[in-house]
Amino acid sequence: MNIFRLSFRNMTSRPLSTILSLVLLTLGVGMIALLLQVNRHIQQQMENNVRGIDMVVGAKGSPLQLILSAIYHIDAPTGNISRLEAEELQKNRLVASGIPLSYGDTYRGFRIVGTNHQYPELYEAEVASGKLWHEPFEVTIGATVANTLELKTGDTFTGAHGLVEGGETHEEHAYLVVGILGYTNSVVDQLILTATESVWEVHHYEEKEDQTSAQEENHEHEAHGDNHADEGHEEHQAEHEITAMLVKFRSPMGMVQLPRMVNENTNMQAAVPAYEISRLFSLMGVGIDTLSTIALVIMAVSGLSVFISLYNALKDRQYEMALMRTYGATRWQLVWLVLQEGLVLTLTGFLLGMLFSRLGLWLVSRLMETTYHYSFSGWGLVMEEWWLLATALVIGLLASLLPAFRVFRINISKTLADA
Repeated sequence: MNIFRLSFRNMTSRPLSTILSLVLLTLGVGMIALLLQVNRHIQQQMENNVRGIDMVVGAKGSPLQLILSAIYHIDAPTGNISRLEAEELQKNRLVASGIPLSYGDTYRGFRIVGTNHQYPELYEAEVASGKLWHEPFEVTIGATVANTLELKTGDTFTGAHGLVEGGETHEEHAYLVVGILGYTNSVVDQLILTATESVWEVHHYEEKEDQTSAQEENHEHEAHGDNHADEGHEEHQAEHEITAMLVKFRSPMGMVQLPRMVNENTNMQAAVPAYEISRLFSLMGVGIDTLSTIALVIMAVSGLSVFISLYNALKDRQYEMALMRTYGATRWQLVWLVLQEGLVLTLTGFLLGMLFSRLGLWLVSRLMETTYHYSFSGWGLVMEEWWLLATALVIGLLASLLPAFRVFRINISKTLADA
């Protein structure tokens, strides 16, 4: 007697109840698996991008906004800070290194960031072709930028003002691609890196027309013996600004002293990535826990649905079960028949749920890639999903126990006599 074939025939004989059980299991398992995968990928991206950064210094405003804009490049900056003031902080004995960042322009949605060679070194990015930038308006681009925009070394392009597409283009300044970085699975993959002087020159060029009248006025002052023009030029040179600085401490004492010192004694703001990201995940955790609870409730309801389906089927098939006993089937064979129906239902629901979660993960990945140029890599099972499989099988087993117990204690003679 083929127990599996009998189980399958029994399930297909009641399609509506079987489909209802499968739908509920698919939704429950799929939601939990999707949340686990999204949470894992986001944490992975957060950890990859924050490595080696103990503090971020920028303009005063929201600390979380500063972290998101300077490290992950998914938000607008809080403003600019004085280059000289940032360099003064960099000389502090508790600071091991400081990486300046200047940004505000994009090319087809990808951010152009002015910095130095320490930035790609921070993420262990290696040049796949070409070289790192050395002169202003030379750029080295990330792997995702190169693949998405089909750029190669030797190509030129012009940036656009603003951090979203559609801004005014800087036609007077063209960037030259001199190198392409290898894939790092970090924020560098989505960036166009250049010298800080490139960003300064682009934005100072915009100011030249506004300064024309002031220069004419200076010439008039010079004609009358006014020598403030040179002083004004020197002051302009000193007023170069950057958007943020990524700071690494020399010792743990820096974490204790520097953030508070910067926030209280300077015009800048200091944000600690570890604290801000932890706060962000605590806020996200409320929503994730709520959705997980809803999914668990759906799985519990699906278990109840499996139980009702098996129990009603057993009531309708008691005569068949009694006949099977008379033809030589043992009690345990019938018990295994009922248990197998419950386990096959839950296992099928789990597999459909995993398929549902991977489809959802693909959609979320496409949305993230379109909006933030981040994509999720690695679609394998995580440890929590193995526990989810065990939970689903336990639900199926528990839903089958009472029907299986009734089968075990079936009274053959009474059942056949009442038929």
